[in-house]
Amino acid sequence: MIFQAARLSAANLFAPETRSVFWKVLGLTLLVLIGLWLALRSIFISVVFPWVAAFLPAMPDWAGWLGFVLAIAAAIGLALGLALLLSPVTALIAGLFLDDVADVVERRDYPDDVAGNAMPLGPALLSSVKFLGVVIAGNIIALALLFVPGVNLIAFFVVNGYLLGREFFEFAAMRFRTPDEARLFRAKHASTVFLAGLVIAAFLAVPIVNLLTPLFAAGMMVHLHKLLSRKELGVRV
Repeated sequence: MIFQAARLSAANLFAPETRSVFWKVLGLTLLVLIGLWLALRSIFISVVFPWVAAFLPAMPDWAGWLGFVLAIAAAIGLALGLALLLSPVTALIAGLFLDDVADVVERRDYPDDVAGNAMPLGPALLSSVKFLGVVIAGNIIALALLFVPGVNLIAFFVVNGYLLGREFFEFAAMRFRTPDEARLFRAKHASTVFLAGLVIAAFLAVPIVNLLTPLFAAGMMVHLHKLLSRKELGVRV
């Protein structure tokens, strides 16, 4: 069931209906990253460089080389800063379009079922911020265990598997259930949801491809919720 949901979601990523969502996420992400790069660059130019330059006149002739090295270090720092911000920014923006992905999945693969209810803008923004917090918290915990031999890789998958599985399954369930009902349904199928979360964590671990994690995870959990719901009703899946 889990791999069936993952396979269907992966196929959905390349569907024509999903491409518009992908380009929206990519375009907005690039715009935000450009804005962040300009902001960071402005801080370096207006704050950091003048502070360093104040010390250079009192230094020997090789001080100019020091300034050159610092400029290179600043450029590398900006690049690393953007690389670190790439995943959280993508997560925040993609969170605004999860219902669009769910709508596509439901129309394509479950046309005879009642359509789910999309979240209003306010809750959608809150859900997006919440998902961003989950991504950051999960990776901070995994990073804290990075230097513990034999634990670091396991921690990454366990922490992200649990958090991502929980958040995305409840998102999919709340399109058809109240928040309390969604949490109870998730708890009832906790082991299945966790294993599905591990698949999402594995997807998250692949560089570049992980930019599509929110879209893949949303589609996968919509499928998983549908399959579990049908199984409870005795419908063959």
